[in-house]
Amino acid sequence: MLRRQLGAELRRLRERAQRTVAEVAKELGWSESKLSRIETATSSIRNADLDRLAECYSLPGPERSRLVNLATLSRQRAWWEGYGDALLDPYETYIGFEAEAASIFAYDASIVNGLLQTSEYASAIIRAVAVGERADVISQRVAVRLARQAVLTREPPPKLSVVLDEAVLRRPIGGTDVMRRQLMRLLELAEQPLITIQVLPFTVGAHKGLDGSFSILEFATEADRPLAYCDGMTGGVFRSKSDDLRRYWMSLESLRSAALGPQDSTEFISEVLRSYG
Repeated sequence: MLRRQLGAELRRLRERAQRTVAEVAKELGWSESKLSRIETATSSIRNADLDRLAECYSLPGPERSRLVNLATLSRQRAWWEGYGDALLDPYETYIGFEAEAASIFAYDASIVNGLLQTSEYASAIIRAVAVGERADVISQRVAVRLARQAVLTREPPPKLSVVLDEAVLRRPIGGTDVMRRQLMRLLELAEQPLITIQVLPFTVGAHKGLDGSFSILEFATEADRPLAYCDGMTGGVFRSKSDDLRRYWMSLESLRSAALGPQDSTEFISEVLRSYG
């Protein structure tokens, strides 16, 4: 995320200097693709190269220092990188974006959103989908799932809006007791002012979410465009093009409109909870 911020800032400085990628690359003896990779955060930048860009753009001392600090921070390891062996690369990338998001929107078709799961529920899911994996890998994945939830208590916390398909509530993952505690957890979280939980009942019939679960992340700075993310068995897929994002936003708005309102959703979850005894 910090690398994206640094790249966007370097692109802004180049445009302020009224220079093209081709002009700057030629002056520095770089390929155009190298500068493009830096500006799009596809690759990191060494301090020596950052100094050359600062010189090229005639940046004053304070601006140079700020960029160097940002570059240094962007190269530091984040907490989830310690679990790299247990995580698919796209999921690890998603955690990084999620940690910096100002708003998180999600539609979940089959399981409770990871940010809302209890430890028992998370463990039951991960053990079911990770059959054949080593016990330590499964434990690490559960730990990551729970550690992700710290984003909800950071300062400032993100806004979280989740639409849960009724199937999520009806599927008895982990057994009756685990589901009972999971639904109680949903009711507790629904009381928090920045968390909105809606239920999409079966009675809606066919709807925009039949293609599967997805998330949309929004960021605080205008330089960081929203991202859509779809998880998968062998890794997730990101979407950031305007046309793609527009489709996801349309789907999300359609789902939110079709779903029960927050208060009715709370009552619906309470009703399902009673069915678990």
